[in-house]
Amino acid sequence: MAAGGGAEPGTADGAAWAAGLLGRRVVCVGTDLADVAELRGVLARRPAFAARVFTPGERAYCEVPADPAERYAVRFAAKEAVLKALGVGLTGSVLTEIEVLRAPTGAPSLRLTGRAARLAAGAGVASWLISLSHTATLAHAMVAGLAEDDLPRTYGLPRT
Repeated sequence: MAAGGGAEPGTADGAAWAAGLLGRRVVCVGTDLADVAELRGVLARRPAFAARVFTPGERAYCEVPADPAERYAVRFAAKEAVLKALGVGLTGSVLTEIEVLRAPTGAPSLRLTGRAARLAAGAGVASWLISLSHTATLAHAMVAGLAEDDLPRTYGLPRT
C-alpha cells in the first residue's frame, strides 16, 4: 500500500491510486539535479559512500549495470529533493532514511523512516509523488509531498 492509502503506483491498481491523489493538497515541493560524473568519482574515491547514503535495496538495484553511476545519481538527487521539500539540509540527516523504491513496472516511489518520516509527518506530508529522469551526464528528481486531506472546494478542482 502507498503511504496515505491506495495501491502502489505502477501496479494494476495504479489508475485508482492516481485518481485518489487528484484533489490532494500539495504541502511541499523539492527538486535536485545531480552530476553523474561527479557521483561516479565519489563512488570510486570513497567506497564506503554508497553504504552510508543508500539502503541495501537501493544498492542492489543500482549495482546491476556495468556503470551504476546514473542509478545512484538519480537516487541521490531524489534524497536531496526530499530534504529540500522538507526545508532541511544534509546536516543531521541520515540519507538511508529516505529510500527510493521501484515497482515491477519501473515506477518510483518513496519510503521515509526515522527522523525523515517524523519531519515529513510534522510538515503534514502523508504521501509523496516522485519523478526521476537521467541521462549519461545528469540526473534529475522532483518530489511533491501531499497532505492526507482534500483541497478546499474553493480551488475548483474535481473531487474524487
